[in-house]
Amino acid sequence: MALFEKRPESSRKKGKLLSQLALIFTDLRAFGIFVRTYVKYRLYSVFAWFESFKDKLVDVLYMQRGKYTKPFLHFGTIGLTFLMVTLGPSFLSKTDDKNQQKALASPVLSTAKAASPDFYTSQAEEVRQYRGGAIISHIVSEGETISSIASRYGLRPSTILWENNLTDQSKIKPGQELNILPVDGVRHKVTRGETIYSIGKKYGLDGSQVQMIVDYPFNEFLNDETFELVVGQYLMVPEGEKAEVKLPANTTGKAKYGSLTPDAGTVSALGSFIWPASGGITQGYSFFHKAFDIANRAAGPILAADAGMVTTAGWPDSSGYGNRVVIDHGNGYITLYGHMSVIQVVSGQRVKRGDVIGQMGNTGRSTGTHLHFEIRQGGALLNPASFLK
Repeated sequence: MALFEKRPESSRKKGKLLSQLALIFTDLRAFGIFVRTYVKYRLYSVFAWFESFKDKLVDVLYMQRGKYTKPFLHFGTIGLTFLMVTLGPSFLSKTDDKNQQKALASPVLSTAKAASPDFYTSQAEEVRQYRGGAIISHIVSEGETISSIASRYGLRPSTILWENNLTDQSKIKPGQELNILPVDGVRHKVTRGETIYSIGKKYGLDGSQVQMIVDYPFNEFLNDETFELVVGQYLMVPEGEKAEVKLPANTTGKAKYGSLTPDAGTVSALGSFIWPASGGITQGYSFFHKAFDIANRAAGPILAADAGMVTTAGWPDSSGYGNRVVIDHGNGYITLYGHMSVIQVVSGQRVKRGDVIGQMGNTGRSTGTHLHFEIRQGGALLNPASFLK
């Protein structure tokens, strides 16, 4: 019998497989050790570089004692603002959509709440009632009258007449522009020395009614406790009325007066003149006619060519000027405005440059509706063409 028997084939295969597995495990273990060592070395290198950079940055900031602090803060603020501008609207829109969905999903608790939304306040009522305090510019259409325009805006005709320096006899034409106040009354330009009480008295309001000026929500005051006014500001006088014109004692009774333009208070002439009326020149300056005749078929208002004091307003004699106004500008110049249909100032009154002093007419020795305009200096009649540009 043989001393040793041969190992079975299966045992040899099994031993070979175990050897191969042991070799693979050894290789894997060696690879894992390598990876760990490599990663550890790399991380240490990165951290070492970061620490070195940080130390250098700190040293620079420390040496410069905060020199670069503001730039860092500014760039940081700019970056934050950029993010808010770019991403904020998107975030807010999503939030609003969610709130709207919740509001639609929630039931209405009461009909009273549904009929009276939160935004309907007393302030909104004032804006609705007084049109926001705005003065509307109305362009007259064909067939319109002062009464129809007043009815359209819920005002009295007198309010429109007063605001636009018109009278009951004034005619309006298509294309003419009218100022429409937000409430019945008078719009007043404050002059030096005036108070709430003096203005109210001027337009027929008594002591208790003056409160309407204060209560009007769009009147502004320099001091809300003392109701101090600023010279030149406009003040709405609700329910105010312009006084009836009283004829000056020195008239012959021929003069015709309309709604008065308010006294302008302290004024100073500029030394230059504006055109006193719109229209064409029908007769110019010559040796026998030292004036300008300005004609307009639709008539229209006559304006003070410069600021000054009215020295004549009426028809004081039988001369051919008819209804006239003479203004002394206080600088050596005097202007005369003749043939008016209606006079809207009185003698002794002060007017600003551009104030309405009357309406174009055909009174006195006149061959048609026009304005006779003179400029005088030291008794001499000057050529208006040298002053009107």
